[in-house]
Amino acid sequence: MNAPDPLHPPPRSLLLKEVRVGSMTLRVAHWPGKSTPAPILLFNGIGGNFELLTPFVAALGDVEVISFDMPGIGGSTLPPYPYRMSTVARLAVHVLKKMGHERADVIGVSWGGALAQQFAHTAPSRCRRLVLCATMAGSPLAWPASPSVFWKLLSPQRYLKPGYMEREAGRLYGGRFRWDKALTRDYASRIRKPSRAGYLLQLNAITGWTSALWVWRLRQPTLVLAGADDPICPPLNGHILAKLIPNSRLEVLDEGHLFVIAQPQITADLVRDFLEGENAVQTKSEHRRPWSAAMHADESGSA
Repeated sequence: MNAPDPLHPPPRSLLLKEVRVGSMTLRVAHWPGKSTPAPILLFNGIGGNFELLTPFVAALGDVEVISFDMPGIGGSTLPPYPYRMSTVARLAVHVLKKMGHERADVIGVSWGGALAQQFAHTAPSRCRRLVLCATMAGSPLAWPASPSVFWKLLSPQRYLKPGYMEREAGRLYGGRFRWDKALTRDYASRIRKPSRAGYLLQLNAITGWTSALWVWRLRQPTLVLAGADDPICPPLNGHILAKLIPNSRLEVLDEGHLFVIAQPQITADLVRDFLEGENAVQTKSEHRRPWSAAMHADESGSA
């Protein structure tokens, strides 16, 4: 019997729904499963359709997961006007209620991590626990990417231009993406091209956004996950968030920006332990694995 592959967990059944909000239609993903103590509400990064996170969702196991494409991204329609992060947080509340839930454990990746902070602030009673992956608090408390990486993020070319993702993934995302071309191709194969307008609206939403004025008032138990080799969101940002959020702890993985994709099982195990634990933030520890050690463990099935 073959050992399970931690990079490609068995797929889960996915239900697609459309949720109407005003003149917009949001494309919603629903992976059924356990909803106690709460389902997971998952926010992706800028320009990313929810299919990009399916390896991580599969690794989470039997927990119920809800996600949706942002306006103008994936299969969601463009909004009639520009929006702010607080607007999307309210959209997320609407989606959650449409899916039959009053609250959720909220996970955000990169841009989605900023949205997760905003959700916890805008609708605190609807957020039981919070997981922030490869994200930051915003100006003036953010440690930015290098200029060369930052300029690449201003354009959706990596999602739109054939071959661009494979050429630039290592420089953009770091970690396993620096050398694992098969991982990059697999990731690229799940891209659903965003509209340029949708991407620009996401950029506009986060321009000038910051949680610096209120992040220290968040009361949800919070797990902050950072990648040690993250060109987009240097790990210092994780340390800053963990210092600012009162009921939080930090875990640093020896990976890049997309550790939820490069090491889905390791990430999912950390998240499940945190969400299901009674004393989720009492133990301060760091979970670090060198890429080479992780790779050999994964290949042997011992991870």
